[in-house]
Amino acid sequence: MMSLKRILLIKLRYIGDVVLSTPLLPMLAKWNPSASLTFLVNRGTEEVLLGNPYLREVLVLPRERLKEQFDFILALRRSNFDGVLDLTDGDRSAFLSLMTGASFRVGYNREGRLRGKCYTHVVSSAYGSMHMVDYHAQALRCLGISDPVAEPKIFLRPNDEECSKQLLRTLAPGDRPLVLLSPSARYRFKAWAPSRFAALADRLASHGVVVVLIGSRREFHLGQHILELCHSRPLNLMGKTSLSQLAGLMKYSSLFIGNDGGPMHMAGAVGCPVLGLFGPTDPSVWGVRGEHVSIIYKNMDCQECFYPGCHRGEESCMGRITLEEVFEKAQGMLSIRKPLAGMEASRHYGKAGRGA
Repeated sequence: MMSLKRILLIKLRYIGDVVLSTPLLPMLAKWNPSASLTFLVNRGTEEVLLGNPYLREVLVLPRERLKEQFDFILALRRSNFDGVLDLTDGDRSAFLSLMTGASFRVGYNREGRLRGKCYTHVVSSAYGSMHMVDYHAQALRCLGISDPVAEPKIFLRPNDEECSKQLLRTLAPGDRPLVLLSPSARYRFKAWAPSRFAALADRLASHGVVVVLIGSRREFHLGQHILELCHSRPLNLMGKTSLSQLAGLMKYSSLFIGNDGGPMHMAGAVGCPVLGLFGPTDPSVWGVRGEHVSIIYKNMDCQECFYPGCHRGEESCMGRITLEEVFEKAQGMLSIRKPLAGMEASRHYGKAGRGA
């Protein structure tokens, strides 16, 4: 059996992609407990890895000044990695894999491009025919690792955990349940309408739920727009929390409701119940892995309108998701009364299935 001592994992994609790659870490640690694991990611995604006990180091790729990029490559070379698992399937990451000088380099090359020459082993995989967690795990087969794949997981650092508990006490005093709404999406045709998120916030608030809008700083105005459409007053935390703080808030919230994206995968990875709204992306590939997960998905053929954009209007895959069905599923997942005192106590949920 091959023995690697210093392993570099690379995932130069988005937050959700990084979260979905975390199951590989305990598998590698089990395979070789003495191995040193380092993860290289894009700036803005590193916080979902910072508390991970399996990692020795998290590296962030510089992309601005040429000198910084050159110095970074030299530092990679000096790190003496003997193994690289490139989970990105991209030219830049393939080049970085080669530049490490590692004798064992695994990567993907589903487009059959020249970057395949950068690896010693190219993963043969049918992209889109399996969940991304399993897709990532295929890279481990080159090491002879075929253990069952665990669920994605984000670990909170002690300070982040304590700050999250304090924030929850401030946001939801009096033991009121707190529901997080994530109305943004990387592409607009993956997003449920802001007017429906506003109506959902009002419906939840009328049942005594504290509603919080979450997202990045660049999405703050979307939150303000939803607030203008609301009769109730949900809280807009878009851009007001770090990823670590947001992950902690998710851990102690009653429910997450949102579009397919990074926040949805973060919520599932800290154990928050998730109600995911899926449109052009397939939940069998990109769905949340977790115990308390429910998905609404209309399973429409989106190939004709995924790019450059959807032309179906209210008859689109997201347009067909109604307020009534989202609220009904939310009711089934909420206890409506969630004890705040002793937040480590088990949550009380209704039955929530995986299917739509």
